[in-house]
Amino acid sequence: MYTQSMDTLSAEDKAMEAASKAKLRSADELQSQQRFDARIDAGDFIEAKDWMPEHYRKTLVRQISQHAHSEFVGMLPEGNWISRAPTLKRKAILLSKVQDEAGHGLYLYAAAETLGTSRDQLLDALHTGKAKYSSIFNYPTLTWADMGVIGWLVDGAAIMNQVPLCRCSYAPYARAMVRICREESFHQRQGYEALLTMMTQGTAAQRAMVQDAVNRWWWPSLMMFGPPDAESPNSEQSMRWGIKRISNDDLRQKFVDATVEQASILGVSLPDPLLTWNDTRQHYDMGPIDWPEFWQVVGGDGPCNKERLAARVDAWDNGAWVREAALAHAEKQVAKQAQHAMAA
Repeated sequence: MYTQSMDTLSAEDKAMEAASKAKLRSADELQSQQRFDARIDAGDFIEAKDWMPEHYRKTLVRQISQHAHSEFVGMLPEGNWISRAPTLKRKAILLSKVQDEAGHGLYLYAAAETLGTSRDQLLDALHTGKAKYSSIFNYPTLTWADMGVIGWLVDGAAIMNQVPLCRCSYAPYARAMVRICREESFHQRQGYEALLTMMTQGTAAQRAMVQDAVNRWWWPSLMMFGPPDAESPNSEQSMRWGIKRISNDDLRQKFVDATVEQASILGVSLPDPLLTWNDTRQHYDMGPIDWPEFWQVVGGDGPCNKERLAARVDAWDNGAWVREAALAHAEKQVAKQAQHAMAA
């Protein structure tokens, strides 16, 4: 009876009430947005339980998951050389490095999960080709010198990209990056040291092998920073939110400026005839990057795209029994605890 007596609003009145509630929700959301923007402007960190715009969350899920995928796929070109390392020392270093990369992927998947997505969803996106990973890992590792050059150039570019992420506005991502960057510094230094050993103590054939590897990895390493700022659709918004701190082009320039001096010490030449010091800019000028090649590899048509993805899918399928056993064990432990609780 009371329900009927209270339900006296006309259809028009109900529509107006619904619109009013929608406006109230929008007003609340506007206030939340304003508070969020003020925190971003103040340089505050955003925690997982804090309010955030949906687009901010989705941008983070995309970026963190792609970063995690890159760490996992990045184990493949190096893992292939563990059994063929020239000495026990190099074998131990490379094995440790690959283990680090697996750990980095796990940190990052955990950070992405704080945004409301599951690891199964993230990995399914990778395995079905919906999610991307760094294009650099779709190039083959042809010689042992590639291991050193990957450490020097690829991990060097990664550090240049990742150090600013330690100040990313999303706190779980920033915290994960602190440890990752420390370990990436080790990766870069061991790669450089391996090359220095070959260049100063190796044979002429070994020095030629190093130069060949540098020639092959230089341009893909520069592509790691992403397309030019004018062609990077997400960079501007990511920088406004504090997810990204430095633009693609500025990071690439910083990397080139640092690497030219390192190459001089190593005794290798960088495969860019237009690479020259510009007194006016106080930076090195560089030749044009082959962006069509970059987009071709990103689009799935690189030298090793299919091979890399197939390896990840096979590893996932072959590891199904381990996941099933772990779940069965967990369920058994829960049931055992429930029995003990009932008995008590």
